Amino acid sequence: MSDTRWITADLPDHLLKEAMETTGKGITDTLIEGLELVRRSRAHRKAMALKGRLGLDIDPDVVRDR
Repeated sequence: MSDTRWITADLPDHLLKEAMETTGKGITDTLIEGLELVRRSRAHRKAMALKGRLGLDIDPDVVRDR
């Protein structure tokens, strides 16, 4: 892991417990996984905004070596 920050946060107890049960990990690893999901969802939204905007001139048969 690169640089880290020590934080203090008031989190709903039930939400944290449920998230930890879901991941099967401790607090720090669960929060890291959640933050990574937030980052990925942003990248996904940006990619979906491009849907239909890229003009690709490809031949599927050539790409698939047919």
